[in-house]
Amino acid sequence: MKTILNDLFEHKTLSRVRAKEVLMNIASAKYNTSQVAAFMSVYLMRPITVEELSGFREAMLELCLHTDFNTNETIDIVGTGGDGKDTFNISTLACFVTAGAGVKVTKHGNYGVSSVSGSSNVLEAIGYKFTNDKGILQKQLDVAGLCFMHAPLFHPAMKTVAPIRKELGVRTFFNMLGPIVNPSFPKYQLLGVYNLEIARLYNYLMQGTTNRYIIVHSFDGYDEISLTGNFKMISRSEEQIIEPEMIGMKKLKLEDLYGGTTIEDAAGIFMKILKGEGTPAQNDAVVANAAMAIHCVKPDRSLVDCIAEARESISSKKALNVYNKLILT
Repeated sequence: MKTILNDLFEHKTLSRVRAKEVLMNIASAKYNTSQVAAFMSVYLMRPITVEELSGFREAMLELCLHTDFNTNETIDIVGTGGDGKDTFNISTLACFVTAGAGVKVTKHGNYGVSSVSGSSNVLEAIGYKFTNDKGILQKQLDVAGLCFMHAPLFHPAMKTVAPIRKELGVRTFFNMLGPIVNPSFPKYQLLGVYNLEIARLYNYLMQGTTNRYIIVHSFDGYDEISLTGNFKMISRSEEQIIEPEMIGMKKLKLEDLYGGTTIEDAAGIFMKILKGEGTPAQNDAVVANAAMAIHCVKPDRSLVDCIAEARESISSKKALNVYNKLILT
C-alpha cells in the first residue's frame, strides 16, 4: 500500500486491474486502517477515473453475495448520498411509489454515513427487518413488488471499511460504488448524483453494460430530482435539461425537502407521505423521482403520464399497501 499511496500522492492514477486488486486487498484486511483512510482520502482531493471506478466496481461485485431472483425486470432507485442537503428519504419513498405503480423494485441501500438517515436507517425505523435470505426477499418481491437489500449483508467483505467510513464521516468513493453494485443485478437503474462529474463517470461506466438507465442531477447539488431548480437527465441515448414547469411541477424551496434532525423525524415524514398526508411539495418531489423510474422501465410512456401514475400510487394508497405487505411478509 505504501507504494500505491506514494503513486497517488504524485497524482498518478490506478489501472482498472490494479484498482480491483487494491479493493480486494482492502476487503481482505491486508492494509492497516490508517492506510485505508489515507487511500480513501485521495479521492476527496481529486476525481476518481473511469478505470478506477470500474476496477472498484468489479471487485465489489465479485465479492458480493449474488442474489438471483426469478426476474431481473426490476429497477433500483438510488442516489450517491453525500449531497449535504439533509432532505427526507426521497429516493426510498420513490421506491414504494414505483412499486405501487406496478414496477418491481429491488432496492440496495445502507445506513447514512454523511447524512442523518440513509435508506437502511429509515426502513429499520419503520419496522423492516433486514435479511439476505433469498427465499424471503423473493417472496417480498412477489407479494409487495419491492424488496430491500441492506448492503452490509450482501457485501460482507466490506466490514473492514465500515468503521473507517463512519469515523471519517464524509463521503468517499464508496458512496459512488453503492448505487452500481446491486447484488441482484437489476435490468433498470435510476441513479442520482450530486455533481456532473459523477454523472459523466456513471454514464461512461453504464454505457459498458446492457442495463437501461437514467442518471439525474439537480443543478443546485441534489443527488435526485429536487424540483428546486433545473435538473439534468442522462440516458444511453440522450441528455436533457428539464425545468420543473416543463413536467407540470412547481419549483420547490430548500425547506420544503427538509428531513429533520433525527432518524425518528425521517421515519415520521416517511410514513406521513406514504399515508397520503405529505405536503404538496413533499409529494411532488417523491412523485417526480418515481415517475422518472417508471419512465426508465417504460420509455414508451411520457414523463407526464408517468407522473400521473406515480400520483395515483400515493392517492390510491397503493404505495402504502406496498409497505403493509412488505412488513407482513
